[in-house]
Amino acid sequence: MSPPAHHAAIEQIYEQHHSWLYGWLKGKLHNACDAADVAHDTFVRILAARNAAQIREPRDYLATIARGLVIDRYRRQAIEVAYLQTLAARPEATAISEEDKALIIETLIAVDKALAGLGARTRQIFMLSQIDGLTYQQIAVQLKVSLTTVKKHMIRALTECALIMAQR
Repeated sequence: MSPPAHHAAIEQIYEQHHSWLYGWLKGKLHNACDAADVAHDTFVRILAARNAAQIREPRDYLATIARGLVIDRYRRQAIEVAYLQTLAARPEATAISEEDKALIIETLIAVDKALAGLGARTRQIFMLSQIDGLTYQQIAVQLKVSLTTVKKHMIRALTECALIMAQR
């Protein structure tokens, strides 16, 4: 689709449905600023997708994108809270700059997203290894799988995490 046609389609969708989307989000989020942010981000996603002229049910399409953005927002908040709680629970006072905190949180979100994209078994094995500190052999016994299976899943998980880190 040509850029002018794409922009014209977005303009039409924006004019006809932005107020509805904002109101819908305001009802879901109970916060006008957050609703405005998510509505804006929704249209940014449509702008980047370059398929605006093909959208047949704009409200459904907008709602689907907005729901995903709201879920991402809640996931980010949960990760940020968990990180800050973990940081506060550390015995020694650690001074971390706001920039470093933001980078750490962004990295945690990227890793969380990568893990969410893995299969359930791979994610479980990775968590048992990296969070619970179990050896590969202990994981194999606990899950009743072979040591080779554990290694295969760990390679997959670590490769995904490495790819995410390389993009940063």
